[in-house]
Amino acid sequence: MFLDFFGLREQPFGVTPDPRYLYLGPAHREALASLYYGIEANRGFLSLIARPGMGKTTLLFHLLAKFDRSARTAFLFQTQCSSREFMQFLLAEIGIETESHDFVRMHEQFNRCLVQEARAGKRFIVVIDEAQNLDSSVLETVRLLSDFETPQAKLLQIVLVGQPGLADKLASPSLVQLRQRITSVSGLNPLSPEDVGRFIDHRLHVAGYRANVPLFAPDAQELIGQVSEGIPRQINNYCFHSLSLACAMKKKIVDVNMVREVMHDMDITRFVSDVGTSGNRHQGDNGGSDPYQPVQEVAGAARDYARSTKGTPPEYLSPAEAIEHMRDVARLLHNWQGRRNSA
Repeated sequence: MFLDFFGLREQPFGVTPDPRYLYLGPAHREALASLYYGIEANRGFLSLIARPGMGKTTLLFHLLAKFDRSARTAFLFQTQCSSREFMQFLLAEIGIETESHDFVRMHEQFNRCLVQEARAGKRFIVVIDEAQNLDSSVLETVRLLSDFETPQAKLLQIVLVGQPGLADKLASPSLVQLRQRITSVSGLNPLSPEDVGRFIDHRLHVAGYRANVPLFAPDAQELIGQVSEGIPRQINNYCFHSLSLACAMKKKIVDVNMVREVMHDMDITRFVSDVGTSGNRHQGDNGGSDPYQPVQEVAGAARDYARSTKGTPPEYLSPAEAIEHMRDVARLLHNWQGRRNSA
């Protein structure tokens, strides 16, 4: 490990959602304020939607810590389940042991817990992470939970958290009643180049770095910001491997060449097999690449994608699915061009 080498107390770029390491860029600060005041005002349903790796879970742990003494909280992340399983997970999370598989009985047990907490003057907050995986029937169960209320206030505050697929799901006509109850929708944007540097410095400071010399050279930070696209999880990955490499090289400062080497090592496309080929490349008589190869590869990708979606016509792709598909196409063309240039 490089902790002693760089004078760190703990791992600054870990993968666990530790609230101490939360860096509040403009979008994160705005989302946190929106969720906090939504709960304070007893607005009922709130939502947080962002791409993977943006720090949603870390922000949520930070949010719940603010209500540690004034609210009963439940954090659910097992979202590929039935309505009955969801209620079992929810009861288990708040410490209610039940052997009943009767949905109505579990509903009553949860209601009694809500009333008990309300009489004690406490809020009840349920955070559902990865909510884009919830089946529509389970989302309807979640909506019914929000019916617990008194004439003065809601007994339950629910925060739905997920990737952009959650927005696609909530936009469906079958969930119009749930969508109408969501009073706040927050999002998270990638960090700006300036904030990437502040993000790195913040995490190093929390981990105990006190040297006067910056641990990452300015051009190394800049490159990490570019290659990570400002996504916190990616920044952590590049920083961790860059520090590991610097330690192995006995260097006290991470320079841009180290980051470039890490970029190469982390480039998973080096191991991606060609799509749409049978194993033997089509070669012309002169040994050159087949000019139709990119078309064949993209066509193969399209066939594979159609099979994975069970024949769903392209016009019914969600925005998130369409973007991901086009990224796959761009990657295939990029790899083909690279092979042409190196031939």
